[in-house]
Amino acid sequence: MAIPAVVLAEQLMSRRRLHLKYLPLLAWGYLQYRLSGDYRTKVAGGPSGMSQGFPDGIVTTGIYKWTRNPMYLGHMIFLGGLTLLTRSPIALAAISSVIPWYNERVKKDEERLAKKFGSVYEEYRDSVPRWIGIPPELDKLVEEAKKKLPVR
Repeated sequence: MAIPAVVLAEQLMSRRRLHLKYLPLLAWGYLQYRLSGDYRTKVAGGPSGMSQGFPDGIVTTGIYKWTRNPMYLGHMIFLGGLTLLTRSPIALAAISSVIPWYNERVKKDEERLAKKFGSVYEEYRDSVPRWIGIPPELDKLVEEAKKKLPVR
């Protein structure tokens, strides 16, 4: 929580206007991080984060059906909201440096998970977006629906 504290201190000194309409992004990001982490631990066991070790299994349900990295994504949503809320150059620098850092961390996590869980993880990785997107099963439903539409 060092980044929010530093941004808050900088915000108090600069006295820039807060853009309160972005407060929900902070809540969303924080809750996504906390709740998806709790869910992963409940469903797959293991420690709370990849840096402490591995889960006992792969979670493919809940929010993990839509994004492989909801906890990291929650962090980025929080920092994006903090940046928009405060217009702080420190928050902008933080989010700008954290995005590529998380992307590299995820690549390493994926390698470790593929080694530990093999084809089970690889199938999951190939069917669920790393960050956000349309899961292949929903994409297939959309394509099937398009085929049923009358041709003009």
